[in-house]
Amino acid sequence: MDKKQLRKGVRARLSAMTDEMKRVASQNIVSAVKERVLLSGARVVALFSPLPDEPQISSLLTELSVTMVVAVPRVEGDIMQFYRYSGDSMCTGSFGIEEPQDMPRVEPCEIDLMVVPGVAFTKEGARMGRGKGFYDKYMSREGFCAYKIGICYSAQVVDELPQEEHDIKMDCVIYR
Repeated sequence: MDKKQLRKGVRARLSAMTDEMKRVASQNIVSAVKERVLLSGARVVALFSPLPDEPQISSLLTELSVTMVVAVPRVEGDIMQFYRYSGDSMCTGSFGIEEPQDMPRVEPCEIDLMVVPGVAFTKEGARMGRGKGFYDKYMSREGFCAYKIGICYSAQVVDELPQEEHDIKMDCVIYR
């Protein structure tokens, strides 16, 4: 099955989930990610502002930013950069995603742990994104060596994904 067909199938499974199922799954994902982050000893954690069909992790942004540096992505043309998170600095940006404005950039080598969204994952860590390659390009940058956690709903976990040379594998996948 090609990536286009896989994306369509996963979207159909996501559509079958009720809002309540997504809410409960998101809460469980947030708890699991928080535990992993705290156990890791990470000082700089990269998170993301979720789209409506992604696990809702916004509470993590606020909570973790109290005790550590939290970085969030901003799309700039065809690349993605990470900037320090501040709730006051967030504005709707590329693709309708909340992005930081007027905050210091966080370099790839500074990130200790990165939480990565995706359309589909395997339990072994293979990831399929939305097709623009923003995360794969970023995680391929010089100096990037963060621990990578893929997160998704159980409906997004598949047995196998077509992988290309540039696809970056996750160190673990958290799904509920």
